[in-house]
Amino acid sequence: MPLIIKSYPDLTLDELYELLQFRQEVFVVEQDCPYLDADGEKDKASWHLWLTDDGGRMIAYCRILPEGVSYTGYAAIGRVISRQDQRGTGAGRRVMEEAIRWIGENWPGIPVKISAQCYLDRFYQSLGFVPTGEEYPEDGIPHQAMILRK
Repeated sequence: MPLIIKSYPDLTLDELYELLQFRQEVFVVEQDCPYLDADGEKDKASWHLWLTDDGGRMIAYCRILPEGVSYTGYAAIGRVISRQDQRGTGAGRRVMEEAIRWIGENWPGIPVKISAQCYLDRFYQSLGFVPTGEEYPEDGIPHQAMILRK
């Protein structure tokens, strides 16, 4: 299954449409969470990483944000999703591992921070993230700030 990573300006219109539709399917429809997913400058500043199936359909995705876009002093990984029929297959883990590797290669020495949905706490801890601070609601869903342990 191919992994693809592109900066915002390098995305084709079809790729942008597919990733926005995919994010809406999961975050807005599936999680019943009405919020503005297309958040302007963050998407434009991000690198977009996704895994495709053999037919070219996105099956897992995340965006990688440079230091200072989401958090001062930290790069970030966000909008991490996988299709329902792909959960438990390792697709989400593969996308996260690649995002972590990419940040280390392209922005060495920059720490990584995420805002994780609390129910996925164990998944992110298994990737090396540690919780920091208090739990907080984000778009009606409990979240936890986490920092990647080096």
